[in-house]
Amino acid sequence: MGQLASALVIVIVGVLGCACYFYGSNFLLDKLLPSKNKPYDVVARNLRIAGYIRPWLFLGPAFLALGFYLVYPVVESFRLSFFGRSGEVFVGLSNYAWLFNSDEFYQAFKNNMLWLIVVPTAATFFGLIIAVMTDRIWWGNIAKSLIFMPMAISFIGASVIWKFIYDFRSGDDPQIGLLNAVVVFFGGDPQPWITLPFWNNFFLMVILVWIQTGFAMVILSAALRGIPDETVEAAVLDGANGFQIFYKIMVPQIWGTIAVVWTTITILVLKVFDIVLAMTNGQWGTQVLANEMFDWMFRGGGDFGRGAVVAIVIMVLVVPIMVWNIRRANAEMEGR
Repeated sequence: MGQLASALVIVIVGVLGCACYFYGSNFLLDKLLPSKNKPYDVVARNLRIAGYIRPWLFLGPAFLALGFYLVYPVVESFRLSFFGRSGEVFVGLSNYAWLFNSDEFYQAFKNNMLWLIVVPTAATFFGLIIAVMTDRIWWGNIAKSLIFMPMAISFIGASVIWKFIYDFRSGDDPQIGLLNAVVVFFGGDPQPWITLPFWNNFFLMVILVWIQTGFAMVILSAALRGIPDETVEAAVLDGANGFQIFYKIMVPQIWGTIAVVWTTITILVLKVFDIVLAMTNGQWGTQVLANEMFDWMFRGGGDFGRGAVVAIVIMVLVVPIMVWNIRRANAEMEGR
C-alpha cells in the first residue's frame, strides 16, 4: 500500500506540475509580449514573436528530457569507450582492440545474429498467417485478442511463465514443466531444455516470438483490411486459388508494411536483454550483446570502458535499421 500511495502521489504531483508549468509559462509569455492596449504595429510584432516562442514552451521539456536520457548517454558512452575500467584513465583504442579479440564478444555477437535471423522472420511470418486466417472466420476477433494478449506481459513476466514450461527435474522427481510433462507422457526422457548447447538459444527465441507475433498480427491485419476488394475479386474471376491470391495479390500490396514490422522487431531483438537475463543469465552459450554490456558495466567491479564499447556496437547496429524503418514508415504514410 505504501508503494501504491507513493506512485499515486508522484502521478498527482507530476500532472499538477505540468499544468502549472504550461499555465505559468504561457502567462509569463503573454505578460512579456502583451497584445492588448498597445499600438497595432506593436501588437502585430508581439503576436508574431509569441507565435514563434509558444510551441517551444510545449516542446522544450520534451526535448530536454530526450537530450538528457537519449543524447547524453550516447555521447557519454562514446567518451567512456576510450577510457579504462574506472572511466578516468584514457586508454585510446585499447577497448576496441579488446573487442575484436574477445571470444566472449564474438559468442554474444553470433547469438545476436542468430536471434536476428529467426525472431523477426518467425514473428512476422506467424503474424501474417494468423492475420489472414482470422480475417476469414467469425470468431477472428476473439482469436486475435488471445494472440495479442502476450503483448501485455513484460519480458520478465513472460520469462517466468516459460521457465515453468521448460522446467526440468532430475532423478525421480516429478516433472512440473509442461514441456517435459508432455515428453514423459509420450514415453520420452525429460530434458534440461535451457541448458542444451545451441538449441537453448532457440528455446529462448520462442518466448520473444510468442510475444511479438501479436504485434505483427495487429499491424498486418490492418494492412490486409486496406487491400481493395476489387483486386481479390479479379484474381478469383481469373481462377486463382487461395495460395496464389495470398502470395501474388495480398503480399505484394502490403510488402511495405511487412518490411516495417520486420525491421521494428529487428530493432527490438538487437536490444534483447530481459529474457536472457531471467532465463539463463547468459550461461550455457546464450549470452547476447546487451547482457555482455550489462556484465562488463555493472558486474565484477565494473569496466566502464569495455561496457561502453559493447554499447556502441549495439547502437551502430540499431541506428541504420531504425533510420530505414522511419523512412519506410513515412513513405507508407504518404502512400508511395
